[in-house]
Amino acid sequence: MKPNSYDTGSQLAERALLVSLVTDAVRRTDADPIHSLDELAHLAETAGVEVAGRLMQNRDVPDTRWFVGKGKAQELKQRIAEEHATTAIFDQELSGVQVRNLEEELDVKIIDRTQLILDIFAGRAKTREGILQVELAQLSYLLPRLSGQGKNLSRLGGGIGTRGPGETKLETDRRHIRNRIGELKRQLASVTAHRKLHRERRKKNGVVQVALVGYTNAGKSTLLRQLTSADVLAENRLFATLDPTSRTLALPSGKEVLLTDTVGFIQNLPHDLVAAFRATLEEVNEADLLLHIVDASSPMRDRQRAVVDEVLGELGAGGQPTLLVYNKIDDCPPSDIGVLAGGPDSLRVSAFSARDMETLVRRIEDKLLGEVRLLSLPASRGELAALAYRVGEVLDRRTDEDRLLLRLRINPDDLLKHGGPLGDFFVEHTNTAEALEQ
Repeated sequence: MKPNSYDTGSQLAERALLVSLVTDAVRRTDADPIHSLDELAHLAETAGVEVAGRLMQNRDVPDTRWFVGKGKAQELKQRIAEEHATTAIFDQELSGVQVRNLEEELDVKIIDRTQLILDIFAGRAKTREGILQVELAQLSYLLPRLSGQGKNLSRLGGGIGTRGPGETKLETDRRHIRNRIGELKRQLASVTAHRKLHRERRKKNGVVQVALVGYTNAGKSTLLRQLTSADVLAENRLFATLDPTSRTLALPSGKEVLLTDTVGFIQNLPHDLVAAFRATLEEVNEADLLLHIVDASSPMRDRQRAVVDEVLGELGAGGQPTLLVYNKIDDCPPSDIGVLAGGPDSLRVSAFSARDMETLVRRIEDKLLGEVRLLSLPASRGELAALAYRVGEVLDRRTDEDRLLLRLRINPDDLLKHGGPLGDFFVEHTNTAEALEQ
Protein backbone atom coordinates (compact mmCIF):
# COMPACT_ATOMS: atom_id res chain seq x y z
CA MET A 1 0.00 0.00 0.00
CA LYS A 2 1.31 3.45 -0.89
CA PRO A 3 2.20 5.71 2.00
CA ASN A 4 -0.31 8.42 2.70
CA SER A 5 1.34 11.78 3.40
CA TYR A 6 -1.73 12.77 5.46
CA ASP A 7 -0.47 10.33 8.08
CA THR A 8 1.68 12.76 10.00
CA GLY A 9 2.77 10.01 12.33
CA SER A 10 4.38 8.09 9.47
CA GLN A 11 8.16 7.83 9.37
CA LEU A 12 7.83 8.83 5.72
CA ALA A 13 6.32 12.23 6.53
CA GLU A 14 7.87 14.86 4.27
CA ARG A 15 9.97 17.76 5.52
CA ALA A 16 9.68 20.98 3.57
CA LEU A 17 11.24 24.40 3.41
CA LEU A 18 8.78 27.17 2.63
CA VAL A 19 9.85 29.84 0.16
CA SER A 20 8.24 33.20 -0.58
CA LEU A 21 9.17 35.91 -3.07
CA VAL A 22 8.00 39.44 -2.25
CA THR A 23 7.91 41.46 -5.46
CA ASP A 24 6.94 45.04 -6.23
CA ALA A 25 3.58 43.76 -7.44
CA VAL A 26 2.93 42.11 -4.06
CA ARG A 27 4.00 45.24 -2.18
CA ARG A 28 1.45 47.30 -4.14
CA THR A 29 -1.40 45.19 -2.76
CA ASP A 30 -2.78 44.98 0.78
CA ALA A 31 -1.62 41.36 1.07
CA ASP A 32 0.67 40.54 4.01
CA PRO A 33 3.53 38.27 2.79
CA ILE A 34 4.29 37.05 6.30
CA HIS A 35 0.67 36.08 6.93
CA SER A 36 0.57 34.39 3.52
CA LEU A 37 3.64 32.35 4.50
CA ASP A 38 1.97 31.46 7.81
CA GLU A 39 -1.03 30.29 5.82
CA LEU A 40 1.24 28.24 3.54
CA ALA A 41 2.65 26.55 6.65
CA HIS A 42 -0.89 25.72 7.76
CA LEU A 43 -1.63 24.33 4.29
CA ALA A 44 1.52 22.19 4.44
CA GLU A 45 0.56 20.83 7.86
CA THR A 46 -2.94 20.08 6.56
CA ALA A 47 -1.26 18.00 3.83
CA GLY A 48 0.73 16.10 6.45
CA VAL A 49 4.05 17.84 5.76
CA GLU A 50 6.50 18.84 8.49
CA VAL A 51 7.69 22.41 8.02
CA ALA A 52 11.46 22.49 8.46
CA GLY A 53 11.97 26.22 7.93
CA ARG A 54 11.20 29.33 5.88
CA LEU A 55 13.01 31.51 3.40
CA MET A 56 11.85 34.88 2.07
CA GLN A 57 13.36 37.09 -0.61
CA ASN A 58 12.59 40.66 -1.70
CA ARG A 59 12.99 41.20 -5.42
CA ASP A 60 11.54 43.61 -8.00
CA VAL A 61 10.29 40.83 -10.30
CA PRO A 62 10.59 37.01 -10.35
CA ASP A 63 13.62 35.49 -12.03
CA THR A 64 12.44 33.80 -15.25
CA ARG A 65 14.73 30.78 -14.74
CA TRP A 66 14.85 30.29 -10.97
CA PHE A 67 11.90 32.36 -9.70
CA VAL A 68 14.16 33.45 -6.84
CA GLY A 69 17.60 34.77 -7.75
CA LYS A 70 20.44 32.33 -8.48
CA GLY A 71 22.17 33.34 -5.24
CA LYS A 72 19.01 32.72 -3.21
CA ALA A 73 18.66 29.33 -4.91
CA GLN A 74 22.15 28.44 -3.67
CA GLU A 75 21.20 29.59 -0.16
CA LEU A 76 18.06 27.47 -0.39
CA LYS A 77 20.15 24.45 -1.42
CA GLN A 78 22.32 24.86 1.66
CA ARG A 79 19.28 25.21 3.94
CA ILE A 80 17.74 22.07 2.43
CA ALA A 81 20.88 20.11 3.27
CA GLU A 82 21.04 21.53 6.81
CA GLU A 83 17.36 20.83 7.53
CA HIS A 84 17.29 17.44 5.76
CA ALA A 85 14.33 18.66 3.74
CA THR A 86 12.83 16.57 0.96
CA THR A 87 10.64 19.25 -0.58
CA ALA A 88 10.60 22.99 -1.26
CA ILE A 89 7.16 24.61 -1.26
CA PHE A 90 6.83 28.02 -2.92
CA ASP A 91 4.12 30.46 -1.86
CA GLN A 92 3.61 31.65 -5.43
CA GLU A 93 2.79 29.82 -8.65
CA LEU A 94 5.78 28.55 -10.66
CA SER A 95 6.17 27.92 -14.39
CA GLY A 96 7.20 24.52 -15.74
CA VAL A 97 10.65 25.86 -16.65
CA GLN A 98 11.19 27.22 -13.14
CA VAL A 99 10.16 23.91 -11.59
CA ARG A 100 12.55 21.97 -13.83
CA ASN A 101 15.49 24.30 -13.15
CA LEU A 102 14.91 24.34 -9.40
CA GLU A 103 14.59 20.56 -9.23
CA GLU A 104 17.84 20.07 -11.13
CA GLU A 105 19.63 22.56 -8.91
CA LEU A 106 18.17 21.55 -5.53
CA ASP A 107 17.55 17.83 -6.12
CA VAL A 108 14.30 17.87 -4.15
CA LYS A 109 10.65 17.93 -5.07
CA ILE A 110 9.35 21.41 -5.96
CA ILE A 111 5.74 22.28 -5.12
CA ASP A 112 3.98 25.64 -5.47
CA ARG A 113 0.99 26.99 -3.53
CA THR A 114 -1.50 26.07 -6.26
CA GLN A 115 -0.29 22.46 -6.46
CA LEU A 116 -0.39 22.15 -2.68
CA ILE A 117 -4.01 23.35 -2.52
CA LEU A 118 -5.00 21.02 -5.35
CA ASP A 119 -3.26 18.18 -3.53
CA ILE A 120 -5.21 18.84 -0.32
CA PHE A 121 -8.43 18.84 -2.31
CA ALA A 122 -7.45 15.54 -3.93
CA GLY A 123 -7.01 14.03 -0.47
CA ARG A 124 -10.32 15.44 0.80
CA ALA A 125 -12.63 14.72 -2.18
CA LYS A 126 -15.10 11.97 -1.29
CA THR A 127 -18.04 12.20 -3.67
CA ARG A 128 -17.82 11.26 -7.34
CA GLU A 129 -18.43 14.88 -8.30
CA GLY A 130 -15.70 16.17 -5.99
CA ILE A 131 -13.19 13.65 -7.33
CA LEU A 132 -14.01 14.61 -10.93
CA GLN A 133 -13.69 18.32 -10.13
CA VAL A 134 -10.31 17.95 -8.45
CA GLU A 135 -8.93 15.78 -11.25
CA LEU A 136 -10.04 18.34 -13.83
CA ALA A 137 -8.30 21.12 -11.88
CA GLN A 138 -5.12 19.08 -11.46
CA LEU A 139 -4.90 18.13 -15.13
CA SER A 140 -5.62 21.71 -16.22
CA TYR A 141 -2.76 22.81 -13.96
CA LEU A 142 -0.44 20.04 -15.19
CA LEU A 143 -0.98 20.36 -18.94
CA PRO A 144 1.03 23.56 -19.58
CA ARG A 145 3.75 22.38 -17.16
CA LEU A 146 4.52 18.91 -18.54
CA SER A 147 7.99 19.97 -19.66
CA GLY A 148 8.89 21.03 -16.12
CA GLN A 149 7.63 18.04 -14.17
CA GLY A 150 10.75 15.86 -14.35
CA LYS A 151 11.31 14.76 -10.77
CA ASN A 152 7.66 15.16 -9.74
CA LEU A 153 6.58 12.76 -12.47
CA SER A 154 9.26 10.24 -11.60
CA ARG A 155 8.64 10.17 -7.84
CA LEU A 156 6.24 7.26 -7.44
CA GLY A 157 6.49 7.06 -3.67
CA GLY A 158 3.46 9.20 -2.93
CA GLY A 159 3.35 12.43 -0.93
CA ILE A 160 2.23 15.92 -1.88
CA GLY A 161 2.09 16.63 -5.58
CA THR A 162 1.45 13.01 -6.53
CA ARG A 163 -2.14 12.37 -5.43
CA GLY A 164 -5.02 12.12 -7.88
CA PRO A 165 -3.88 11.95 -11.51
CA GLY A 166 -0.27 11.98 -10.31
CA GLU A 167 -0.70 8.35 -9.22
CA THR A 168 -1.92 7.20 -12.64
CA LYS A 169 0.22 6.82 -15.75
CA LEU A 170 2.62 9.69 -15.11
CA GLU A 171 4.22 9.63 -18.56
CA THR A 172 0.91 10.56 -20.17
CA ASP A 173 1.31 12.78 -23.21
CA ARG A 174 -0.53 16.03 -23.85
CA ARG A 175 -3.04 14.44 -26.21
CA HIS A 176 -4.09 11.90 -23.59
CA ILE A 177 -4.45 14.64 -20.94
CA ARG A 178 -6.51 16.82 -23.30
CA ASN A 179 -8.77 13.84 -24.06
CA ARG A 180 -9.20 13.17 -20.34
CA ILE A 181 -9.96 16.86 -19.66
CA GLY A 182 -12.63 16.73 -22.38
CA GLU A 183 -14.16 13.62 -20.83
CA LEU A 184 -14.16 15.16 -17.34
CA LYS A 185 -15.84 18.31 -18.65
CA ARG A 186 -18.55 16.18 -20.31
CA GLN A 187 -19.17 14.28 -17.09
CA LEU A 188 -19.31 17.49 -15.06
CA ALA A 189 -21.66 19.05 -17.63
CA SER A 190 -24.02 16.16 -16.88
CA VAL A 191 -23.67 16.90 -13.15
CA THR A 192 -24.39 20.59 -13.82
CA ALA A 193 -27.56 19.72 -15.75
CA HIS A 194 -28.64 17.42 -12.92
CA ARG A 195 -28.05 20.16 -10.35
CA LYS A 196 -30.00 22.64 -12.46
CA LEU A 197 -33.02 20.31 -12.52
CA HIS A 198 -32.83 19.98 -8.72
CA ARG A 199 -32.61 23.76 -8.31
CA GLU A 200 -35.57 24.33 -10.61
CA ARG A 201 -37.58 21.73 -8.68
CA ARG A 202 -36.70 23.42 -5.38
CA LYS A 203 -37.71 26.83 -6.75
CA LYS A 204 -40.97 25.39 -8.08
CA ASN A 205 -41.71 23.88 -4.66
CA GLY A 206 -40.95 27.19 -2.97
CA VAL A 207 -37.83 25.96 -1.15
CA VAL A 208 -35.77 28.88 0.16
CA GLN A 209 -32.00 28.33 0.12
CA VAL A 210 -29.36 29.95 2.34
CA ALA A 211 -25.67 29.38 1.51
CA LEU A 212 -22.82 29.62 4.00
CA VAL A 213 -19.76 31.16 2.35
CA GLY A 214 -16.49 32.38 3.77
CA TYR A 215 -12.76 31.99 4.10
CA THR A 216 -11.52 28.52 4.89
CA ASN A 217 -11.64 27.70 8.61
CA ALA A 218 -13.99 30.60 9.40
CA GLY A 219 -16.34 28.21 11.23
CA LYS A 220 -19.03 27.56 8.60
CA SER A 221 -19.39 23.84 9.38
CA THR A 222 -19.58 24.54 13.12
CA LEU A 223 -22.38 27.04 12.54
CA LEU A 224 -24.24 24.55 10.35
CA ARG A 225 -23.95 21.98 13.11
CA GLN A 226 -25.10 24.38 15.84
CA LEU A 227 -28.04 25.70 13.82
CA THR A 228 -29.36 22.38 12.50
CA SER A 229 -27.86 19.68 14.77
CA ALA A 230 -26.29 18.31 11.58
CA ASP A 231 -23.78 15.49 11.88
CA VAL A 232 -21.09 17.20 9.80
CA LEU A 233 -17.33 17.41 10.20
CA ALA A 234 -16.26 20.54 12.06
CA GLU A 235 -12.57 20.81 12.87
CA ASN A 236 -9.87 23.45 13.09
CA ARG A 237 -8.27 22.59 9.73
CA LEU A 238 -8.14 24.30 6.36
CA PHE A 239 -10.64 22.90 3.86
CA ALA A 240 -12.30 20.58 6.41
CA THR A 241 -15.37 20.81 4.15
CA LEU A 242 -15.02 20.05 0.46
CA ASP A 243 -18.31 18.57 -0.68
CA PRO A 244 -21.37 20.80 -0.04
CA THR A 245 -23.70 19.73 2.77
CA SER A 246 -27.34 20.85 3.04
CA ARG A 247 -29.59 20.65 6.09
CA THR A 248 -33.06 22.00 6.92
CA LEU A 249 -33.33 24.99 9.27
CA ALA A 250 -36.65 25.86 10.94
CA LEU A 251 -37.26 29.61 11.34
CA PRO A 252 -39.29 31.04 14.27
CA SER A 253 -42.23 31.61 11.92
CA GLY A 254 -42.34 27.87 11.23
CA LYS A 255 -41.04 28.24 7.70
CA GLU A 256 -38.20 25.87 6.77
CA VAL A 257 -35.20 26.86 4.67
CA LEU A 258 -32.35 24.82 3.20
CA LEU A 259 -28.98 25.76 4.73
CA THR A 260 -25.97 24.74 2.60
CA ASP A 261 -22.33 24.66 3.70
CA THR A 262 -19.83 25.31 0.89
CA VAL A 263 -16.10 24.89 0.38
CA GLY A 264 -14.02 27.62 2.00
CA PHE A 265 -12.17 30.18 -0.09
CA ILE A 266 -8.54 31.21 0.30
CA GLN A 267 -6.32 33.94 -1.11
CA ASN A 268 -4.75 33.04 -4.44
CA LEU A 269 -7.32 30.29 -4.88
CA PRO A 270 -6.25 28.48 -8.07
CA HIS A 271 -8.30 29.62 -11.06
CA ASP A 272 -8.38 26.03 -12.34
CA LEU A 273 -9.99 25.02 -9.05
CA VAL A 274 -12.61 27.77 -9.23
CA ALA A 275 -13.40 26.73 -12.81
CA ALA A 276 -13.62 23.03 -11.91
CA PHE A 277 -15.89 23.70 -8.92
CA ARG A 278 -18.11 26.14 -10.81
CA ALA A 279 -20.94 23.56 -11.00
CA THR A 280 -20.94 23.20 -7.22
CA LEU A 281 -20.46 26.90 -6.55
CA GLU A 282 -23.40 27.76 -8.80
CA GLU A 283 -25.46 26.91 -5.73
CA VAL A 284 -24.18 30.20 -4.33
CA ASN A 285 -25.65 32.11 -7.29
CA GLU A 286 -29.03 30.46 -6.77
CA ALA A 287 -29.21 31.08 -3.03
CA ASP A 288 -31.86 33.46 -1.72
CA LEU A 289 -29.43 34.62 0.97
CA LEU A 290 -25.68 34.31 1.57
CA LEU A 291 -24.29 34.10 5.09
CA HIS A 292 -20.75 35.44 4.71
CA ILE A 293 -18.94 33.98 7.72
CA VAL A 294 -15.82 35.86 8.87
CA ASP A 295 -13.39 34.70 11.55
CA ALA A 296 -13.54 37.69 13.89
CA SER A 297 -10.49 36.46 15.82
CA SER A 298 -8.19 36.51 12.77
CA PRO A 299 -5.88 39.53 12.48
CA MET A 300 -6.39 39.23 8.71
CA ARG A 301 -10.19 39.23 8.84
CA ASP A 302 -10.57 42.30 6.61
CA ARG A 303 -8.29 40.81 3.95
CA GLN A 304 -10.05 37.43 4.21
CA ARG A 305 -13.43 39.12 3.82
CA ALA A 306 -12.14 40.94 0.72
CA VAL A 307 -10.83 37.66 -0.77
CA VAL A 308 -14.25 36.04 -0.39
CA ASP A 309 -15.92 39.08 -1.98
CA GLU A 310 -13.48 38.84 -4.90
CA VAL A 311 -14.23 35.15 -5.49
CA LEU A 312 -17.98 35.76 -5.21
CA GLY A 313 -17.57 38.47 -7.84
CA GLU A 314 -15.76 35.96 -10.08
CA LEU A 315 -18.69 33.60 -9.69
CA GLY A 316 -21.22 36.33 -10.55
CA ALA A 317 -22.63 36.29 -7.02
CA GLY A 318 -21.35 39.69 -5.92
CA GLY A 319 -24.83 41.22 -5.81
CA GLN A 320 -26.54 38.45 -3.83
CA PRO A 321 -28.44 39.42 -0.65
CA THR A 322 -25.89 38.89 2.12
CA LEU A 323 -25.75 38.82 5.90
CA LEU A 324 -22.21 39.34 7.22
CA VAL A 325 -21.61 37.15 10.28
CA TYR A 326 -18.51 37.79 12.41
CA ASN A 327 -17.96 34.39 14.03
CA LYS A 328 -15.62 33.28 16.87
CA ILE A 329 -16.34 36.50 18.74
CA ASP A 330 -15.53 34.61 21.95
CA ASP A 331 -11.91 34.32 20.73
CA CYS A 332 -11.71 37.97 19.69
CA PRO A 333 -9.77 40.47 21.87
CA PRO A 334 -12.23 42.85 23.61
CA SER A 335 -10.50 45.83 22.00
CA ASP A 336 -11.35 44.45 18.54
CA ILE A 337 -15.02 43.69 19.15
CA GLY A 338 -16.05 47.33 19.07
CA VAL A 339 -14.55 47.95 15.62
CA LEU A 340 -16.48 45.14 13.97
CA ALA A 341 -19.35 46.51 11.94
CA GLY A 342 -22.89 46.26 13.24
CA GLY A 343 -26.16 47.19 11.59
CA PRO A 344 -28.94 45.50 9.65
CA ASP A 345 -26.60 43.56 7.36
CA SER A 346 -24.09 42.22 9.90
CA LEU A 347 -23.84 40.78 13.39
CA ARG A 348 -21.31 39.33 15.82
CA VAL A 349 -21.74 35.79 17.17
CA SER A 350 -20.12 32.86 18.88
CA ALA A 351 -21.23 29.55 17.39
CA PHE A 352 -21.26 28.12 20.92
CA SER A 353 -23.68 30.70 22.34
CA ALA A 354 -27.31 29.55 22.22
CA ARG A 355 -28.48 33.16 22.50
CA ASP A 356 -26.29 34.20 19.55
CA MET A 357 -27.65 31.33 17.46
CA GLU A 358 -31.22 32.40 18.25
CA THR A 359 -30.34 35.95 17.21
CA LEU A 360 -28.76 34.68 13.99
CA VAL A 361 -31.84 32.64 13.10
CA ARG A 362 -34.07 35.68 13.70
CA ARG A 363 -31.83 37.80 11.49
CA ILE A 364 -31.95 35.17 8.75
CA GLU A 365 -35.73 35.26 8.96
CA ASP A 366 -35.76 39.07 8.83
CA LYS A 367 -33.49 39.08 5.77
CA LEU A 368 -35.56 36.46 3.96
CA LEU A 369 -39.07 37.35 4.99
CA GLY A 370 -38.66 40.95 6.15
CA GLU A 371 -38.67 42.71 9.50
CA VAL A 372 -41.70 42.67 11.77
CA ARG A 373 -42.80 46.27 12.41
CA LEU A 374 -45.66 47.87 14.33
CA LEU A 375 -47.76 50.22 12.21
CA SER A 376 -50.19 52.68 13.80
CA LEU A 377 -52.57 54.19 11.23
CA PRO A 378 -55.46 56.63 11.54
CA ALA A 379 -58.63 54.53 11.23
CA SER A 380 -59.88 56.99 8.61
CA ARG A 381 -56.95 56.28 6.27
CA GLY A 382 -58.21 53.09 4.67
CA GLU A 383 -55.89 53.54 1.66
CA LEU A 384 -52.88 53.20 3.97
CA ALA A 385 -54.19 49.94 5.41
CA ALA A 386 -54.73 48.65 1.86
CA LEU A 387 -51.15 49.63 0.97
CA ALA A 388 -49.81 47.78 4.02
CA TYR A 389 -51.60 44.60 2.89
CA ARG A 390 -50.15 44.97 -0.62
CA VAL A 391 -46.50 45.54 0.28
CA GLY A 392 -46.15 43.29 3.34
CA GLU A 393 -47.64 40.42 5.31
CA VAL A 394 -50.08 41.51 8.02
CA LEU A 395 -49.52 39.16 10.97
CA ASP A 396 -52.04 40.72 13.36
CA ARG A 397 -54.62 43.53 13.36
CA ARG A 398 -56.18 45.45 16.26
CA THR A 399 -58.17 48.65 16.66
CA ASP A 400 -57.62 51.18 19.42
CA GLU A 401 -60.20 53.99 19.41
CA ASP A 402 -59.35 55.99 16.29
CA ARG A 403 -56.18 54.02 15.47
CA LEU A 404 -55.60 50.83 13.46
CA LEU A 405 -52.66 48.81 14.76
CA LEU A 406 -51.02 46.36 12.33
CA ARG A 407 -48.16 44.00 13.02
CA LEU A 408 -46.55 43.84 9.61
CA ARG A 409 -43.70 41.76 8.18
CA ILE A 410 -42.13 43.79 5.40
CA ASN A 411 -38.95 43.53 3.38
CA PRO A 412 -36.89 46.77 3.54
CA ASP A 413 -36.54 46.79 -0.26
CA ASP A 414 -40.31 46.53 -0.72
CA LEU A 415 -40.85 49.28 1.83
CA LEU A 416 -38.39 51.50 -0.03
CA LYS A 417 -39.91 50.79 -3.45
CA HIS A 418 -43.63 50.67 -2.70
CA GLY A 419 -44.39 51.61 0.88
CA GLY A 420 -43.14 55.19 1.13
CA PRO A 421 -46.36 56.72 2.59
CA LEU A 422 -46.26 54.19 5.45
CA GLY A 423 -42.90 55.43 6.73
CA ASP A 424 -44.37 58.07 9.04
CA PHE A 425 -46.62 55.56 10.82
CA PHE A 426 -44.14 52.94 12.07
CA VAL A 427 -43.97 53.38 15.83
CA GLU A 428 -41.39 50.77 16.88
CA HIS A 429 -39.58 47.60 15.80
CA THR A 430 -41.01 44.49 17.37
CA ASN A 431 -41.19 40.76 16.90
CA THR A 432 -43.84 40.16 19.54
CA ALA A 433 -47.61 40.20 19.45
CA GLU A 434 -47.61 41.78 22.93
CA ALA A 435 -46.55 45.07 21.33
CA LEU A 436 -50.11 45.42 20.04
CA GLU A 437 -51.25 45.64 23.65
CA GLN A 438 -48.89 48.53 24.49
